[in-house]
Amino acid sequence: MPGLFIDVQVDAAVAKDAAIAKKLEDACPVDIFEASDAGVTVVEANLDECTLCDLCIQAAPEGSVKVVKLYE
Repeated sequence: MPGLFIDVQVDAAVAKDAAIAKKLEDACPVDIFEASDAGVTVVEANLDECTLCDLCIQAAPEGSVKVVKLYE
């Protein structure tokens, strides 16, 4: 379930990569990503804290993370 204002989508193959998961967790200043050995989980309770900084997009392989604005 997305937040009220945004949704974050992570490509399924990338979501299972523990190294990328750690990069995403470290990059996000508002704790939207939680890394584990199994990969990354999006912390839905934190989605609306997103500042649209694009650090997660820069930390992941091109096109594998998308921040979708639900309202313009």
